[in-house]
Amino acid sequence: MKNLNPWQARQGDVYLTRVKALPKGAKPKERDAGRIVLAYGEVTGHAHAIHDTEALLYDFGEEMYLEADGTVTLRHEEHAPVKIEKGLYKVTRQREYSPEAIRNVAD
Repeated sequence: MKNLNPWQARQGDVYLTRVKALPKGAKPKERDAGRIVLAYGEVTGHAHAIHDTEALLYDFGEEMYLEADGTVTLRHEEHAPVKIEKGLYKVTRQREYSPEAIRNVAD
């Protein structure tokens, strides 16, 4: 049997990893002005977003999952676009340490 590495991608502070299944209880998340937003920029106001209609975003507590029914493109004003293949992905935000707290990276 061939052992395949999971597909993964990063764009700025957003990291995507392919997963096998959506957790039970995950709920669809609404689009923002027609796009799926994986992360908002706290400093710049920019967003890591997918405009393609072939994608859905799910909330599961503190976690988010992206389901792509075809190849979609993750876009951000300050990063190169990233093509995401058909599949299911866990969305992770990069975190950073400061003496006050561990927090999401602000862009």
